[in-house]
Amino acid sequence: MAITHLKTATKTPETETDTARKVVTDMLAAIEAGGERAVRDYSLSLDKWSGDIVMSPEAIAARIAEVPASVKEDIAFAAAQVRRFAEAQRASVQDFSLEITPGLTLGQRLVPVNTAGCYVPTGRYAHIASAYMSIATAKAAGVKTVVACSAPYRGEGIHPEVLYAMTVAGADVIMCLGGVQAIAAMTYGLFTGRKADIIVGPGNKFVAEAKRMLFGKVGIDVFAGPSEVCVIADDTCDPMIVATDLVGQAEHGHESPAWLITNSRSVADEVARLMPLLIDKLPPTARDAAAAAWRDYGEIVLCDSRDEMVQVSDTYACEHLEVHCADLAWWHQNLTNYGSLFLGEETNVAFGDKASGPNHILPTKFAARYSAGLSVHKFLKPLTWQQMTREACTVIAPLSARISRLEGMEAHARTSDVRLAKFSPGRSFDLGRPVES
Repeated sequence: MAITHLKTATKTPETETDTARKVVTDMLAAIEAGGERAVRDYSLSLDKWSGDIVMSPEAIAARIAEVPASVKEDIAFAAAQVRRFAEAQRASVQDFSLEITPGLTLGQRLVPVNTAGCYVPTGRYAHIASAYMSIATAKAAGVKTVVACSAPYRGEGIHPEVLYAMTVAGADVIMCLGGVQAIAAMTYGLFTGRKADIIVGPGNKFVAEAKRMLFGKVGIDVFAGPSEVCVIADDTCDPMIVATDLVGQAEHGHESPAWLITNSRSVADEVARLMPLLIDKLPPTARDAAAAAWRDYGEIVLCDSRDEMVQVSDTYACEHLEVHCADLAWWHQNLTNYGSLFLGEETNVAFGDKASGPNHILPTKFAARYSAGLSVHKFLKPLTWQQMTREACTVIAPLSARISRLEGMEAHARTSDVRLAKFSPGRSFDLGRPVES
């Protein structure tokens, strides 16, 4: 058995992290000290925007008036798909109560966060789909207030189609603000007076680093990095489709990994031959990004068996994982680490990114080993509660007292003592040996 890297990445997702960390540290410090004034300064210097940050209903209506009706229909359809899937996720979890022993009732109550911040990037591309992926999911979870942010597009207001997607998805407040300054503004409640409880949405390395550094002051969806794609393919695959799908995600950016795992040398060689040809046919912006991504981060891994292919794939824990192999049910059963799984050549990442329904905001940089992508669950707090009768208290309290005293926690134990003295006066209980030191 052998695993052979026919093409190895020369860079890793951490290569550019130090640069981003320094920039973000300085920006966050300036914003924490300067508040809204500092945010406005960054918006002017970085995005050439001096207009209103919080968009009025009139400004929104004027901006989206130019969106063609056919485009609105497409966006509305895709948003509805995401909303329906998110509503099904919400229905899959529920409040419950359980009388675990006579008189002792325990329960769970699913409570949505009060305010969610949804970031929608518009840099190299206008990420229309990210608007409804985050906002519609938050609303399906029952979040009361959704604050959405997107940068001015090419020095103007929010991209019209992105703005329309925000409105269709149900954003309550929309801010024309991008980058680190948007993440900080939502965290501190600048311009709105509503501090976000959680911030979600993709972004560049600076946005990702800002979320990472502010985590704790605010919740976040995932520790995210550049978009990733991995294709597992055997000799039943169509190499042209495999290569096209790899290129399709490599266009995200210069630092977006694209990986092929296969047990067929002929598939590996053909995909390697096709990649530069397909990249060369892209328009300039996409060609520049995909070429750098494939050159610096692309990998081809040749394995002897499908068990080895699973092993490699689970080690990479890729954000988007496509399987172009026979016996798809076997792969579905055995693969464990991925952000989202796409089974068969009929299904691909772009479908999931845009319109099929499951969320496209997913873990990267190996985080799929322990974390899933964005879902209604990220906006819900499964809060526990308990209530007991006095009879149940006389069962639990002595046990609690004894364990507390074994741990050396006398004050804890006495919270049992005082209740037993009140609820069962004169009755003898084994409360453990009192702590004396």
